[in-house]
Amino acid sequence: MKTLMTNRLILRAFNNNDAEDVYDYAKRDDVGPLAGWSPHSDISETISIINNFIEKDEVYAIFLKEKNIVIGSLGIHYTSLGSIGDVYELGYVLHPDYHRKGIMTEAVHAALDDFFFNQNKDEIYVGHFFENEPSRKLIEKIGFEFVEDINYQSKDYGEKETKIYKLTKLNYVLNKGE
Repeated sequence: MKTLMTNRLILRAFNNNDAEDVYDYAKRDDVGPLAGWSPHSDISETISIINNFIEKDEVYAIFLKEKNIVIGSLGIHYTSLGSIGDVYELGYVLHPDYHRKGIMTEAVHAALDDFFFNQNKDEIYVGHFFENEPSRKLIEKIGFEFVEDINYQSKDYGEKETKIYKLTKLNYVLNKGE
């Protein structure tokens, strides 16, 4: 996985030194459940997840340069989305202390620029659970278009009603005004 840079962020591979930073947000009740996973019960669970990220090499650590800490993650996974079929899907999580500062928008744009222009992919999907209003706002801000509602198998909470959106390379370029 290559490293991506923005004004405020470095999107890079995870390493085991990130465990305390990740545990700081992964243990919170207002983070994991909105993404389908239970809050981490202890740092050993966080270390296990980070090791999985390192092994799969498809999830970026979102590193905030100013504070020298990891404040979230962003991944693009090849997966099956029910009737839609096999697609690339964007997923992300951000420490709530950094919400509404444009950080995730900045991170998503960096990842999508790489995905569309360097990896030369044509479309990507993203979803959010019905109750995850902040995610809906970000998804629409980036320019994703609603496709359908599905029942999504979450990691820890069974099937959850999920809104699925799609973004094509063309619409991404048009939305960015390039």
